[in-house]
This record gives sequence, C-alpha cells and structure tokens, in this order.
Amino acid sequence: MANSELDPTVRVRFCPSPTGNPHVGLVRTALFNWAFARHNGGKLVFRIEDTDAARDSEDSYNQLLDAMRWLGFDWDEGPEIGGPHAPYRQSQRMETYADVAARLKAAGHAYECYCSTEELDARREAARAAGRPSGYDGHCRELTADQVEVYRQEGRQPIVRFRMPDQALTFDDLVRGPITFDPKDVPDFGIVRANGAPLYTLVNPVDDALMEITHVLRGEDLLSSTPRQIALYAALAEIGVGNGTTPRFGHLPYVMGEGNKKLSKRDPQASLNLYRERGFLPEGLLNYLALLGWSLSADDDHFSMDQLVAAFDIADVNANPARFDLKKCEAINARHVRELAPEEFVRRLVPYLQAPGLLPAEPSAEQLALLAAVAPLTQERMVVLSEIVPMAGFLFVDPAEFAVDPEDAAKVLTADARPVLEASIKALEELGDFTPEPIQAALREALVEGLGIKPKFAFTPLRVAVTGRRISPPLFESMELLGRAETLRRLGAALELLPAS
Repeated sequence: MANSELDPTVRVRFCPSPTGNPHVGLVRTALFNWAFARHNGGKLVFRIEDTDAARDSEDSYNQLLDAMRWLGFDWDEGPEIGGPHAPYRQSQRMETYADVAARLKAAGHAYECYCSTEELDARREAARAAGRPSGYDGHCRELTADQVEVYRQEGRQPIVRFRMPDQALTFDDLVRGPITFDPKDVPDFGIVRANGAPLYTLVNPVDDALMEITHVLRGEDLLSSTPRQIALYAALAEIGVGNGTTPRFGHLPYVMGEGNKKLSKRDPQASLNLYRERGFLPEGLLNYLALLGWSLSADDDHFSMDQLVAAFDIADVNANPARFDLKKCEAINARHVRELAPEEFVRRLVPYLQAPGLLPAEPSAEQLALLAAVAPLTQERMVVLSEIVPMAGFLFVDPAEFAVDPEDAAKVLTADARPVLEASIKALEELGDFTPEPIQAALREALVEGLGIKPKFAFTPLRVAVTGRRISPPLFESMELLGRAETLRRLGAALELLPAS
C-alpha cells in the first residue's frame, strides 16, 4: 500500500565512516533512514564521513558502497550519483569547513583555546575532586589580546572551541520524547584541531545544514552530542550557512549482544560480511534488523521491504534496548529462503557453489540444469544459502575429488555395512528404470525384505557412501541426479574402504 500523506521535503542522511567492514548496527541505522525516506516520499542522502585519515581507507569506502548495493538500498544523492550538494565525501569538503569555522570565530560563536592537554587534565581532576562538572571550564573564553600573545610566544597552537549558550537546551526526540540538557552538562567543545583539521563535531552539522537535512535518525550512543549540534545549527543559521532549519532528531535504541552488553563492532556476530558469507538473504537480514526496535504488528514478524516501507513510522520505534538473537535472525531468513521463486533461488545459489570451485565462473547449461533439479530438494531444508555446499556439493564435485566425511564414515561405514552395500550394488545394477520410485522399490526389496534390516539402518550407509554425509537431500532423488554409473562407482569405492569383518 502507498502512503497517502507523502512529504517530499523530508531529507535524511546516512553518513558512515569508512573504517573496517560494516556492522549490523550501522545497517539498521541505514535501514530506518532508508525506510523513513521512502515512506514519506523524501530523499536519502548517502554521505561519507572520511576526515580521519588515520582510520579511513579506500578499501572500506568501497566495502560500504558494495554493502549498500547488496542490501538493496538506493540513495538519491551521494557517491556514484552526485547531487546538488556534491561532493558527498567530507575529505573533499575541507575548504568549506575552514570557511565556516572562520565565520563562526568572526561572529563570536567560536574562539581559540590554548589550553594544553596537561592543563586540561589537571583542571578536570580538580573539578572532580571538588564535586563539580569536569567538562571544559571556559578558561580561554574571554582571553585578552595580551594573554593570547603570551600563549603564542610560548609556541602554543590553539584549537577552536564552540561557545555553548548558557541556557538549557530542550528538543523533542522522535523516539524518546522531550529531552532537556542543562548547560553545566554541555561545556564548550572543540570543532577544529590545532593542526587545522576539522572535527566531527563541526563537519557533521555543517553538512546537515548545507544539505538541508530535515531529520536525523541515528544511534542512542550519539544522544549526548545532540545539544551541541542544536546549538551549532542555530549559530550556522545566524551566519547564513544552510537554510536555517534545525533537523528533528530520533535516537534509535541500543542493539545488545551476548551478556546483555551493547553489540560492539568487534563482536563476531556484528559483522555484515559474516552474514553475506553465510548466505543470508538481504531481505531476510533486513527483516530481522527492522525488528530491533520496530515491528509491523504485534503478531507478525515476517514482512517484505515493501511492507516495511508502507508501514514505517519513526514514532513506533521502541526506545528500549533491543537484543540481537541470532537464532531468530536465522529463522526469519529461512522463511525468506523458502519464499524465493525457483528460478531466483537457483540464481542466488550459484555464487555459493562458485566460491569453493564447485561451479566455474560461467556455469554450463548442464550444470545449471542440475542445480535447478536439486534446488527443490534443498530449499525447504535451508536456513542460509551457503548450506547448498554441504547439502548438494556431492553432485558438483569432480568424481576424483569426492570424499566421504570422516566422522560420518567412522560412525556408519563399518563392517556391518558390507552386506548393505553389496546387496545395493547388485540391485541397482539390475534395475532398468533409474528413477526415484524404482530405485526405492529395488533397495527396499533387497535390504529391508531381503536382509531384514530396518530402513533407517539400511539406507544410512547408502546415503553416506553416495552423498558423503549422513544429512543430504532425499536419497533416491540424489541417486537419480548422480546417475547410475556414478552412484555405483561411489558405492563400490565405499565398499573397498570398509574395515574387514
């Protein structure tokens, strides 16, 4: 369904830093911004915050773009697209930041601070000991020209600090409601380093103002920086930077990991690459991540991206921390796997068979036909797409490289399996129609009726010998797909490996 109250003036931004591979918390932030923009008929601005040369890398930048494409996020302005506010990489906007910082100083909204690190630490420690707030104490707020000259003669290089207003700041958070910060808890803060490099505290609000961002949806960990940014927006409006609009803020709940701790970028389960490598579907992963703070309805945790966009309202986001549950994430992904159309399921499986070399870069028509034939036998059993390798890799492996799982062989291919394999080979050699029903009938007659073995014990050695594992697609269909010659070859090879009676 479509939103009947579209607001094309809505402009949100997703502005990650290119440091390492993306993590799921970052993806959830991107998802909520994307859904909010699409629900309202507004714009998503994709901006790269790469002013930290020591941590940012071009490889991480490329990973970010690749991740956005894989997840299916489209953006209206940003890298590879451009837009009216280009460039969208902060490293290419340094002249803008230097100009704004100079204008803030000229207007009295910022000042040079000559305090050394040691002096700052000593005054903070003294404030803590006296029970006072330990933030910056405004020491350089009103320096005289003579005091400045003394510092310069000492060779001190100043940073630039923003002058916070001396009154409380209140804003209505889209997720948490009204929030007030007392001025004593929000001291003056640095916006430019001593070497002239702009800090995040400056560049982020400047870009928001110039790019006319209307809503900022971001993690709860950034809540404490909001009053500083609101004050800076007001100063930017006063000096004519941007259109004078202060964005509305919505702070998304923490995502908690193991031990009820905030999910860290260093936690293995936080890495987006992990989910891509395992074969999660983008829509399955995003469905689950949307549930970390939001839901379509109380009794429905399974939905498409179209349904998410149609229903998404930032007011419905829960402010309480959300716990990341890998098992639930897997269960939701499995449902999306089962819903894929057969042709689409096959298409998405191909890369996971190519990765270990089971399929070439350009699969043949015969190989794709084989994959299409085995796909229906595996789709209902899969949680993630990489499971196609252990489930059906036995069909694609070079016969000379086929090997039985050692643990399964040790448990199943014992001396007791010899009569089973011998009788099976004889029955299949004599079989005319090598399709599932005749195969099953012939083997039941030879093993269950002929040897008096229960089906479970009769067919498990065959499954291990033919597929290499105790868990596989249906046995008789697998034999048909392998063909008579290869099935018999594998049964014979397993027979030769059996220990003596």
